[in-house]
Amino acid sequence: MIGMYDFLGISLALAALLCVNALVSTLAVGVWRLISRRALKWSAHARAQTLFILRTSPAALSISFVVALLVPSYLAYEPLVTQERVSVKLAILALFAIVGLILASWRGLSAWLATRRLLEDWLAHSERVELEGITIPAFRLEHAFPVIAVVGTFRPRLFIASYLIDSLSAKELAASLAHERGHLKARDNLKRALMRACRDALVMVPSGRALDHAWGEAAEATADEYTACAGERVALDLASALVKIARLVPVGARPTMPAGAFLVGEEHGVEGRVRNLINLAGIPQTSPASIGKVKLLKWVYAFLVFIIVTSAANPRTLAVMHYVTERIVYALK
Repeated sequence: MIGMYDFLGISLALAALLCVNALVSTLAVGVWRLISRRALKWSAHARAQTLFILRTSPAALSISFVVALLVPSYLAYEPLVTQERVSVKLAILALFAIVGLILASWRGLSAWLATRRLLEDWLAHSERVELEGITIPAFRLEHAFPVIAVVGTFRPRLFIASYLIDSLSAKELAASLAHERGHLKARDNLKRALMRACRDALVMVPSGRALDHAWGEAAEATADEYTACAGERVALDLASALVKIARLVPVGARPTMPAGAFLVGEEHGVEGRVRNLINLAGIPQTSPASIGKVKLLKWVYAFLVFIIVTSAANPRTLAVMHYVTERIVYALK
């Protein structure tokens, strides 16, 4: 049976998870709003990395804070027989956290089930093919939509619509496949899955969708940059393929896509990508300044996690943490 000591500790952990996540989410969105215009001058790779860090940092930092600081301080300094009670305000915060975690788990499970069902359907209506430059299993799919999609996080598969293989020239098809290799190289399916797991799990700051969308655009542009590295001709071939694919899309059609799949020309604007590919024709040069800013952000992120984790070994830090927690509990009465 759970006693007041356990009930109070669980409530504090959940409330802290909620509040720290909301705080860091707000900061992450604020940072992106401050730098988003300047980031347009960065390489797409740098933008994608920055957005991924900002999008996953709330979950990582809030979990690190609770596991490495709050829980150890509570276990070390809170008396087993406590006179403190869980107030209504603290209980409400904990309840919000529980609801958020349940919703996040449900979204993740629903996405996994939908992807599994659709993958089974696609496999049933496709045949294995060998495509030059593709090392993962590739399938020729009978589909009404011009699909070129990488499906799967740990066992990715490539699906391409049969009539798309026949409609694109050999060079356009090769450029499109190079774009998908760019996604594979960047492990974008894994990143998308992690971001889905972090997606406003605690509901307080519903602005993560803007970061998700911005990352999706940057990820597509990064794969375009990867393709353009093969040369001016390849970049122009991909631009040509995008235009051709866009014209093949049935009017008003929006296919159900598996979680983590990428569809050339459908999710993000074709016109802007074509213009960018024309500008990228040749070998794209990454701005040293943008690389430096991303590295700085990574170091700040890693430093914060390091400080939180190593603080758990310092009894004085845990004592201060417990004192602050006591004051917060008192304020919530």
